[in-house]
Amino acid sequence: MDSGRYQAQGWFPVPARLDATLCVPASLVAHTLAARRPWQEQLSGIHNPFGRHAAVDDAWKFLDIAESPAVLDAVEAALGPDIILWDSELYNDFRAFAFDEAQYWPVDPLAGVVAVVALDSGALLLADIARLAEATVPLPLDGGPQYVLRYMPATSQFNRDPGYPSTRRAAEARPLVNYVTRPLWLLRGEDRAGNDFGAGFVIPAPRWARMPARS
Repeated sequence: MDSGRYQAQGWFPVPARLDATLCVPASLVAHTLAARRPWQEQLSGIHNPFGRHAAVDDAWKFLDIAESPAVLDAVEAALGPDIILWDSELYNDFRAFAFDEAQYWPVDPLAGVVAVVALDSGALLLADIARLAEATVPLPLDGGPQYVLRYMPATSQFNRDPGYPSTRRAAEARPLVNYVTRPLWLLRGEDRAGNDFGAGFVIPAPRWARMPARS
């Protein structure tokens, strides 16, 4: 990845496409979900096998992308060697994506990379969360479902205090999304900020994610 260009403009389209064997399983799930028209909140944390989202049984297909060397090599070039995955989300309609989402990240100090994967084509783009709102980012990529991955450096802390300003704003904007118990994956390097990696790794009782899709 051209890390200099990323540092200069805050985003960068990775030239190499992700392998189809990595993207196709998640793409098939995404198109099935699009036909069911779930609430957008049901597509938050879609990589998490312990979550309450609309594709819990298929979460590993999305986690495989998040953990893949092809994605992590690009993220490391932008973010550094200590990488935590704290969230992901599927967008079948990218108009739901908030370019000002930095205000909802409970990451202190704020730092991180938004990685956007076009599941139908394997196109990958990275954006700096701190500059996302001002960047002219060519999104969505290639049409079709977009898989957004949210990575933070392990030099920052994921704040689980419900009263933390970013967490409070996220709860107000999206009441069905709970960042306080969101599990963290340390994917590369070391945790250097005392993050809590135990929270969230419990299979929950069925709740709203098992509700029927919108009519």
